[in-house]
Amino acid sequence: MNSLISECTAYDFKLMLEENRPKSWLKSVSAFANGLGGSLFFGIDNDGVVKGLDDVQHVCETISSRIRDYMDPLPEVEMIPHDIDGLHILQLKVNAGHYTPYYYVGDGLRIAFVRIGDESIPATAEQMVRLVLKGSNKTFDSLHTDYQAEDYSFTILANSFKDRTKQEWDKKYLLSFGLVTGTGCLTNAGALFADDCPLWQSRLYCTRWDGKEKGDAINDAEFTGNVLMLLRESMNFVKSNTKRGWEKLPDGRKNKPEYAERAVLEAMVNHFIHRDYTVMGGEVHLDIYEDRLIVTSPGGMYNGMLIQDLDIADVSSERRNPILANVMAQLDYMEKRGSGLTRIYNETKALDGYRDELKPVFKSTPTQFQTIIFASIDMTDVGDVSETKLTERQRKILDLIKESPTISGRQMSEILSVSQRTIERDLSNLKELGVLKREGKDNDGVWVIN
Repeated sequence: MNSLISECTAYDFKLMLEENRPKSWLKSVSAFANGLGGSLFFGIDNDGVVKGLDDVQHVCETISSRIRDYMDPLPEVEMIPHDIDGLHILQLKVNAGHYTPYYYVGDGLRIAFVRIGDESIPATAEQMVRLVLKGSNKTFDSLHTDYQAEDYSFTILANSFKDRTKQEWDKKYLLSFGLVTGTGCLTNAGALFADDCPLWQSRLYCTRWDGKEKGDAINDAEFTGNVLMLLRESMNFVKSNTKRGWEKLPDGRKNKPEYAERAVLEAMVNHFIHRDYTVMGGEVHLDIYEDRLIVTSPGGMYNGMLIQDLDIADVSSERRNPILANVMAQLDYMEKRGSGLTRIYNETKALDGYRDELKPVFKSTPTQFQTIIFASIDMTDVGDVSETKLTERQRKILDLIKESPTISGRQMSEILSVSQRTIERDLSNLKELGVLKREGKDNDGVWVIN
């Protein structure tokens, strides 16, 4: 009891039981049941000073009566009396509920509360969606949609499956993976893997900032759609906006990248899989600074805890979107066991130039999760530093090719209002940089962006 120094996420202090104003304390019962659980301590003031109760038995009986009358469904609670230096207090312990949302019902109201810091506040519309899903033992990615599977293709998924597993894709996997229902409709997971993903909240914002803080942007891009496409574009953006140098050795040279590619890939996969897709106005953000890379996504830890309060070695992989996670595991994009956070740390630690102060940082709030990976080397210390820097026109050329891989140089020159010779020079530069290549014959070939 001496460790209870202030009100917080896990407990509330009440000097007395307000019998005629049950909402004043039942809102905390609702919030605790809708979250990780918690306790109300009656007989302690807001400053944590024990004042005691005159009649603990009466308080117990009244609490039981008010919970029966004003809570729906009934939460699991336990009342525990304590004696502190001769003063009696009562602990009302509320367990995390399995049948959320738990409502306060009274005064003509029906409100579900959630815990934010040391406050119990009414749940927002998005939080209500999550509580209903939790209470019905469903996840967002398992929900059925009205989209007919026959109207959508899965070429990107099929090609990724064949490339990464070396096995042939079979359409029956759509049903066995949980992407399509028995009636031929897409689940939300299926919609995320469809070539033309209809879920507009599946978005990625990328920005390369000039310096160590947000200010002027050197480069930025926005992508919407298929989750595998977003993953690919995020890695392309990192490669195009980070440096790769080399160190001269007696018998050759050794490449020295700023970031471990596998660590960045694992971070992006984690954020696409574990993000909260019920947040309609949210997206994954990739921000690259001079000294670090930050990935941010909507939704905190699925279990409601704060990652910065935990040892990542002890963090189990609790999956907000299990179908999405399973498919990515089948594609060997994520760990089938354990936490990807440990892998991010291990991959970063393996880079030359790593120091303890460069250990990846993970932060979370109830509404977002953030991964920070620091550049493992100072690129001024290595030789022949190369960085892919594209002109605005070259980026427009790549955008045109993304829209139409068969587009001709003449068509590009007309759209961009420059000479065809200028376009040819840009295309040649892009090929020399390794960003672009041509496959097939000139007349019927296609452009391929690396």
